[in-house]
Parts: sequence; C-alpha cells; structure tokens
Amino acid sequence: MLWPFYTPHRSLNFILASDEVHVWQATLEQDAPTLTHLHDLLNAEEKQRAARFYFPADQRRYTVGRGVLRLLLGNYLQVAPTQVVFVYNAYGKPELAPANASPPPHFNLSHSGEMALYAFALHRPLGIDIERMKPDLAWRDLARHVFSPYEQQVLETVPAAEQLPAFYRGWTRKEAYIKARGMGLSLALDQFDVTLQADQPARLLATRDDPQEAARWTLCDLPCPAGYAAALVAAGQGWHTTLCL
Repeated sequence: MLWPFYTPHRSLNFILASDEVHVWQATLEQDAPTLTHLHDLLNAEEKQRAARFYFPADQRRYTVGRGVLRLLLGNYLQVAPTQVVFVYNAYGKPELAPANASPPPHFNLSHSGEMALYAFALHRPLGIDIERMKPDLAWRDLARHVFSPYEQQVLETVPAAEQLPAFYRGWTRKEAYIKARGMGLSLALDQFDVTLQADQPARLLATRDDPQEAARWTLCDLPCPAGYAAALVAAGQGWHTTLCL
C-alpha cells in the first residue's frame, strides 16, 4: 500500500504497545508550501546540512525526510516537532535525547528514490531499509563485495530473471540489520547471512562476529511500491508490525 504524505495529528494512534513496531511511509516529492513548512521544522544544523547538498532534489529529499521524522516523533512524544532533540551514537546513528522521553522510543528511517520509510518501537532496537531497484546498477559486482560467500552461492542458484529482486531482497535485509545494530559499516556486510529466495521467509541465518546475535533479531519484508524492496529488523521475537495509515 502506498500512503500519501500528510501532517500527522493526535487523533491517530500514536501509542506504541510493547509488542509492536509502527511503520510509516511517505513520498519525498512534495509541493512548495509543504516543503517550506517542513524546512521550518528543522534545527540550524539540519538546515545547514540540507543546504550542503549540491542538487536541489537531494536538498528536497533530505528536508522532507527529516521534517516528516520530526512530525512523527512530535506526535509520539506529544511535543512540538521543533522540540525533538537528537543525539548520535559513536557510529552516527541518530537517537532521541533522554530528555524527550524516559525511556525514549527507538526509531529508524530510510529513503531511496522518492520514498521514505520510518519505524518506531518501545524498548526494541530496530533498523529499516528501502531501496529503489536499479536494473542498470552493477549489482553483480556489488554482490561479490558485500554478500557473504554463502549468499553469493545462493544468488547463483536463483533463475537469471529473478536475480535482481533476490539481490535487493538480500541488500535491504542486510542494510536493515546493520542499522539495527547501530555500528555502521564497522560491521562488515559479508560477515553475516540472510535469506534471499522468494519462496523462503526473511531470516537472519548466521552472524560470525557473535554467533548468538542471529537469535536476538527478527527480520521481515515490508510492503512497498512496485520497483522498490524494503525490510525491517527488530530485536526479540513475538512482535508484530503495524502499518500506520
């Protein structure tokens, strides 16, 4: 399902249960008044970062992506979007400052092309990723660098016509996992295995930096527009995803 962008309000359900992850989707293509409104929500550092992008389209995507994040977090925290305060871990992953809530909810965001995804949970680290599929990308070369030997072998067994979607299934699942771990690229993408095949459920199979890690996380695919792939990883088992309209 493709959800249009809108300004969230508190008549919607912004209450997180302990066993759920909320997922929101927004389009980054917005009209001038909406773009101005979202730009006004950013703090000085975010406005400076937006201005550093060379291409106007990249400035717009960053502004919309970050502005929508502030709108959503403002509703969860019941504060004005401009009052949301971010901190960053040693690897650059954004988190909420403890002053926002105790304990603050976990969140993550991803954008590609003109789409953005946002995930929110209580007491549950998570990571989300969306990618626009690019048939002209040198994805076979990329797979040889970032997929594990096991994943490369599996990819070769997939019929040729289905290899591009299989690559992006693996890519989004792996990106979501390293984002959930919050360690950036210090966690090598080829040091863990995920499923790739369309007829197998999304799953984290093995983690070689710490064999116990694979059992700590649950992985799932997410619905998204045609031409995109998306995945979510969150700590623990027994949680469910709520697609928020």
